[in-house]
Amino acid sequence: MSALLINLIVQLIGGAIGGNVAGGASKSVDLGTIGNTIAGAIGGGVGGQILGMLIPMLSNASTTTDIGSLIGQVAGGGVAGAVLTAIVGAIKNRSAA
Repeated sequence: MSALLINLIVQLIGGAIGGNVAGGASKSVDLGTIGNTIAGAIGGGVGGQILGMLIPMLSNASTTTDIGSLIGQVAGGGVAGAVLTAIVGAIKNRSAA
């Protein structure tokens, strides 16, 4: 498996977890389990790729056995997933009111 694909999978999983944490933490941005997972995964994938470009050390998580790089990928994807879920949830709830 290529390094890019493994990094993307780790970021998608981290983003999905981050999206569900953000939705569970604040009911005002909750999109439901499926919505939180999808928004979080998209945010994790996109945000993780951007973070990988900004911090090159994170982009080689799958080519080395460095646990720090792997944790950075999960954390970056999780935070980006939580942020996108919060933004989408806020827009959805704002337009519904």
